[in-house]
Amino acid sequence: MRDSSNPVMRGVVRDNQNPGGYAGFGSNMAGAGQAAMYNQYGQQVPPQYAPPQAAGRQLTIDDVVTKTAITLGVLTVTAIVSYVISSYNNALAGPLMGIGAIAGLVLVLVASFGRKQDNPAIVLAYAAFEGLFVGSISFVFANWMVSGDTSAGALIGQAVLGTFGVFFGMLLVYKIGAIRVTPRFTRMLFAGLIGVMVLMIGNLIIGLFTGGAGVLRDGGPIAIIFSLVCIALAAFSFLVDFDAADRLIRAGAPSRAGWGVALGLTVTLVWLYVEILRLLSYFNSNN
Repeated sequence: MRDSSNPVMRGVVRDNQNPGGYAGFGSNMAGAGQAAMYNQYGQQVPPQYAPPQAAGRQLTIDDVVTKTAITLGVLTVTAIVSYVISSYNNALAGPLMGIGAIAGLVLVLVASFGRKQDNPAIVLAYAAFEGLFVGSISFVFANWMVSGDTSAGALIGQAVLGTFGVFFGMLLVYKIGAIRVTPRFTRMLFAGLIGVMVLMIGNLIIGLFTGGAGVLRDGGPIAIIFSLVCIALAAFSFLVDFDAADRLIRAGAPSRAGWGVALGLTVTLVWLYVEILRLLSYFNSNN
């Protein structure tokens, strides 16, 4: 069975491919109705006295689009608020970034390992905290790490356009089948993500001891190459996410599974946006 390289999407698919994963999903499987016609003593019960089956509307593409749009809407609003607060009080940019990043990470871990990907409260709370992170880090990159003649609005606008350009471009690639999502493709992508994560952690540790950004984030040639690799991995991750969502729809998952899809796509979108913004800041750096 093919899994997603995105831990959030992997959990959503795993739960929905398990008949007991969601109430209502298992009852839609073949044979579930007949099983409900017997009581605990093995005696057949007339249909009119059988316990009601958990009913629920099945997941559709409209559910995925709507829930993803709501999640991104919450993230966008809080990002704008965070940016405005940071612009009025520069000292708050760092705390907002830290709170947003840590709280967002905790909520993703809770959703992934606690199997709560379909919980709208967790998904929207993640979007709100991640908005704090996105808004404050956008302020930092656009105002502190670029030359004075570079417009902050133009830099952020380019990053947003680049992010959604990659998103819709990969959606087109998936739809026309230009790149097939196979188990081997997923394994290679997952290995690449693990490698990048290990390098990020190593670079962070080195930066803490040296007081610098580290060779992977100092804006030099290696940093530029590393950001391009991260952007490529994020872009290919969309293919696996689209495939996971497609399989959920075909499997007849309940509509609330759309929140898990929205969470997975948002995680990838945020990572892609930050990497594109970082790359643009390198090319417009004060150095």
